[in-house]
Order: sequence, then structure tokens, then C-alpha cells
Amino acid sequence: MTGRGWAALAVLATAAVSALSLGNALYLYIALLLALIFAYALITCLWARLTAQCGQQLTSATVSRGERASLAVYARHRCPLPVSVMRGVFVYNGQEQECVFSGRRIRTQERRLPLDARHVGIYWAGLKALSVSDIFGLFRFRVPLKSNASFLTVLPRPFDIEKPGMNLGDDGSAALARTQEDYNAPEDVRAYQQGDAMKRIHWKLSSRKRELLVRRFETPAPPDTLILLDCDDPVGGENVNEGRENLRDALCETAVAVARMQMEDGSPVRLPMYGKRANEFSSDHAEGLALLQEMLAAQPFGGGEDFARVLNLELRRMRRTGAAVIITTRLDAQVVEGVIHIRRMGPSVRLYLVTYAPEAPEYQPCVARLQHHLVEVCYVTPA
Repeated sequence: MTGRGWAALAVLATAAVSALSLGNALYLYIALLLALIFAYALITCLWARLTAQCGQQLTSATVSRGERASLAVYARHRCPLPVSVMRGVFVYNGQEQECVFSGRRIRTQERRLPLDARHVGIYWAGLKALSVSDIFGLFRFRVPLKSNASFLTVLPRPFDIEKPGMNLGDDGSAALARTQEDYNAPEDVRAYQQGDAMKRIHWKLSSRKRELLVRRFETPAPPDTLILLDCDDPVGGENVNEGRENLRDALCETAVAVARMQMEDGSPVRLPMYGKRANEFSSDHAEGLALLQEMLAAQPFGGGEDFARVLNLELRRMRRTGAAVIITTRLDAQVVEGVIHIRRMGPSVRLYLVTYAPEAPEYQPCVARLQHHLVEVCYVTPA
């Protein structure tokens, strides 16, 4: 019951007491009229509440950052008598907004609520609560909501970057040409063909089979591009409005940009994620980019491994790595040491520093040391 309902109930009680004590018919008529109003309000409100139906549907469950989506919310009730409005509380990205449906009976009503995809992530959007009230405003009942949660996935949007280099300026083709066949890994044999090198002939097996047989060797995969993304809490956006969210967007979009650039040429890409949701992406074709975008959108960026430790853990991959791309918001002595260790293992290294203050004096010694060890340093400023 609303505040207005309690006030009307007090008037009804006063009129009933006055009618009984004074015997005045006027007070009796007032009490009867208020009782009829209460009965009508209660019946119509309960009827509407018991027959109310609501639902929701996203126009698109997946959008890129910067685009807009909308949530279609519908509601109806089957009370044939006039009812006041139905009020819903709509929640998106932690913010609440009220949407109002008129009390028209039977007919389904729909409201389209705009959703701004401002930041990368997965966000819940939908009705948190729905209530119905009578035309007099005496009663208000909450309508039970079925669990039909809608999740909007906001994907990182890649931008154009310069292609990372491979081992000492090699783009990967020369390294692949030098290792077209691994002579330490024989795979099979086949019949000798004109032009085959004599050192590939399997002499023992040829003498047993009484025909020339040639060894076939495994063809190694091209060198990987290893992307090391800092999945810990971003640093440096404390004094900027939505600073952490903007840094997270820049981290994800830089990683997607690097992966897209490499996979468009068929180069294999590996991106291990040591965040709160540990995962790893691996692909060598552009069709896998959508999966990477979804994995990054689902990554909470916080509570994972220390990034300096991640750099040391990934040293084991360097034998198959042609280029390492490191994307982080933090640049300190420990991170610098980890990057230098990776560079000493052989692959070319590019570091993307995502920061609002690329000219900060505390970064200058670290950048100078990295450049001294032939590490390319690039800056990314969040939008």
C-alpha cells in the first residue's frame, strides 16, 4: 500500500467511526464510497499483477566499441478494468533508469531503450523490477520477473598499426625458407624422383626394398608472433574520468590490431592471458579475430599474475617466436628486465606503452634502456 493508500484508509476509518458514533448518514456514505474505491483499487491491482507479463530482447548481442545497441522491453496485463501505469526499473552498466508503460489493458506495449557501447566488456542489461498500481494510486505491487538476463558484449575495435618485424628485420619468409624441412625429424619415405638430393636417399631401406627411396621430412610451421598482454589492473588513469576503462579499451584494441595485422598474412599468433580468467588464443587466419575480440571482452583485467613474472614465464616460447609484442600500462625496472631477457633470446621485440603521459620523466630511463637493447618502444594514448 502506498502513502496515499494509508491516508485514504485513515479517512475511511474516521468516517466509519463518525457514522457509528454520531449516526450521521453523510459519514456513512463517505465510508461506503471509500470502501468501494479501496475494493476496486485492490481488485484491479491484484488482477493486473497476477496476469502481468514482461520480457526483453537485445537488438544485437554483440557490438563494437563506439556503436549503439538497444534493448526492447515489452509488458502487458490481462485486467479488463482500467489500471494505472506499470513502472519498470531498467539497469545497464550499473546505472538505473525508469521506463513507464501505460495502463492500457490487454495490448502489449514495447519500449526501446538505447545502450551506449562506450567501453569494452560484457554488460548485463534488462529490467531489475516492475510494478503495477491502480488508477487511484492506493496500491502498488511488484511483478515477479523471470530470469531472462540479456548480456551485451562490447568488442574492441582494432586500428591500423605498422607491421611488427621478425628476427633481426626478417619478416618471417627468410626464416621459413631456411627451415623448409627439418632434417632431424624424418616423417616418411617416398620413391626417388629425378633431381632429389643424394643425401636424402635412405640407403639401408633402399637396399632392402631394392629400389631408391627418399626420406621426407616435416615442414615446420612459420615462426609465431607472441603477444604478451598485461591483464593486471591498469595503472595511470586514476585522475582521469573513466580512466581505467579507457586504458582497458586501449590495451584490448592494441592487441587486436597487432593480431589482425599478423593473421591477415597467415602468420601464426599466440596471445596468452594471465588475468583473473586465464586463457590463451592461438590462430593463423583472420577468421579467428572474432574469437580473440570475445576473449578480450570477457577478460576482467585484474587479479591476475604480476606482469614481470609473466614475461619470465614466457621465455620458454622464444625458440618458436619470431617477434614478441608486449602491451602494458606499467613500465618499471622489473618489466624492463623481463623485456630485455626476451630480446636476448633472439626475437625482435616491440613494446606498446599505454599511458596518458608518454613524456613522464619516470619513463625516460626505462625507455632509454630498452632502446639500448634494440627494443622498439611505441606509445598508445587512450581515447
